[in-house]
Amino acid sequence: MKNRQATTNDYETIINLWDRSVTKTHDFLSLKDKEDIKQEIPMYFPHLDVRLWYAENKLIGFSGTNNQHLEMLFLEPTEIGKGYGKQIIQQLIKDFNIRSVDVNKDNANAKMFYLKNGFTIVSEEPTDSSGRPYPILHLGLK
Repeated sequence: MKNRQATTNDYETIINLWDRSVTKTHDFLSLKDKEDIKQEIPMYFPHLDVRLWYAENKLIGFSGTNNQHLEMLFLEPTEIGKGYGKQIIQQLIKDFNIRSVDVNKDNANAKMFYLKNGFTIVSEEPTDSSGRPYPILHLGLK
């Protein structure tokens, strides 16, 4: 998998990919919360190492990291389940020293994905970082 650092020119592409991915994987989110989060996400980009991930010149997904913490990883819905996520997380661990990630407790597929890739549950919060009623699991690499 190849990756490159995102620029401000990529933000619209990233947000559109995020929207498609969340629509497919986050059925527990209310429509209002999804739209609110969609507006908030670009504010985080300048504080993260945001990377676009490609397979054979096709955009597969994006990640956002802050030091050793994976803040976000989203794939094109059509590419989920093809092994790309595993390749990306392994590369993030190896090349970017990722050691922790937070995941929505209600996102069972994402939780299983991270557990299968060497993470364990460290703690749980009853709400997300904005106080919304979505429990968050804090995961750490074994």
